Amino acid sequence: MNIERIPTGITGLDRVIEGGVLNNSTLLVVGSSGTGKSTFSMQYIMYGLERGENALYISMEEPPEQIMREAKMLGFDMDRYYNKELFFFHSKGEDFRMLVEEQLPALVEANQEYDVRTRVVIDPLTPLIWSVQDKQEQRDLITKLFYTLKQIGPVLVTTEEHASPGETMGEDVLIPVYLSDGAVHLTYRPIGGAFNRALEIIKMRATRHGEEVYPYIFVRGLGVVVRTTPMVSSDDINKYDDVFDRAIRTAYDMGASDTLQQKIRTIKENWSYTFSPKETLQLLFEMHDLTDTVRTRKKKDLDNGASSDNVADEEMTGVMEGTESTGNEDTAAEINDASETRKADSLIDIDDLSELEEIVK
Repeated sequence: MNIERIPTGITGLDRVIEGGVLNNSTLLVVGSSGTGKSTFSMQYIMYGLERGENALYISMEEPPEQIMREAKMLGFDMDRYYNKELFFFHSKGEDFRMLVEEQLPALVEANQEYDVRTRVVIDPLTPLIWSVQDKQEQRDLITKLFYTLKQIGPVLVTTEEHASPGETMGEDVLIPVYLSDGAVHLTYRPIGGAFNRALEIIKMRATRHGEEVYPYIFVRGLGVVVRTTPMVSSDDINKYDDVFDRAIRTAYDMGASDTLQQKIRTIKENWSYTFSPKETLQLLFEMHDLTDTVRTRKKKDLDNGASSDNVADEEMTGVMEGTESTGNEDTAAEINDASETRKADSLIDIDDLSELEEIVK
C-alpha cells in the first residue's frame, strides 16, 4: 500500500523515515538548550514554503520579527513569505487554555478556505507545559492542541527538556512524547573540546525508521544536516531474496496456511536491515509449530525406511500435483521455478532449528 509521505526538508532525516512524515501527524523534536530545535522548525517551514505550501508558525516565546531575523542569519528568507504564505501566531503571556480551546480552532476553521497544504510549527511547547502543573490537565490540554492542529496539516513541535543526571530523557517531556505521532531526541555532548550533536528517532508511527544515533551539523544556507546513510544500500536491496524464497517454499511444503506464506512475502518486501533474516524466519516457523511438524514427518518417514532425499522427492511430487487445487498460484510458480534444484536444497528435511538455520543462512 502506497502511503503519501511529506518530506520534512531536514537534510538526511527523510532517508531514514521512509521519505518523510504522514499528513495530519505530529513530529516532536525534543532537546536541551542549544541543540538546534528552532533551526529544525525554520528549516521545516522553509522547505514547504519554497514548494508552494502555506505555513503557520506558532511561537510561544519570541515575536515574529525576532524569528525572521534569526532565520535570515541562518540563510532562510522568511520575509518574502510573511503574511502571504507564512502566518505567525505569537501567544507569549496569553492564557494557553483559551489558545487551545478557542483561538486555534478558529484558525483551523479559517484555514479551510485555502486549498493548499499548510505546515504547522509550535516552537516551543515548553511554556504551555510549565503553565499546567496537574499532569492530567496537562495531558488533556496537549491532546486537544495536537488534535486541533493536525486538522490543518503536518505539525512539527519543539520542546525543551531538562533531564536529571542518569535520565535518558527529561520527565517533563514524557507526556508530549507519548501523545505525538513521531519523536526525535536531540543531544549534544562535549567531546575533545567541542560539542558533538546527535539525533535519535524515539518513535515514528506507521514508519520503518532508522534505529541508530545520527550525528548532525549546521550548515549556513541549508540548516541542519543529519549524517545518515540509507537503511539498505542499493547493493543490499535484494541481498536476502534467496533466503526468503527458500523459506516460502519450505512453508509451502509443510502445508502452511496461505496467510503465513503471505506474511513471509510481506516481510521480504519490507526487510530493511543489513543483517540476515534467518533468525526472524526461524522464530516465525517456531511460532506456527512448523518445526515440530517437520520432526514428526521426518521420523515417520525414516521409520518406514525412506531416505531424506526420497522424502524430499515425494513431498515435491505431491506439491506439484496439487498446485492447481490450492489456489495459490504465486507459491506454485515459485515451487515450479525451483523444481530443478529442489533435491539439492531439500527444504523439507529439517530436523530441528539448527538445521533450519543452515538452510536459510
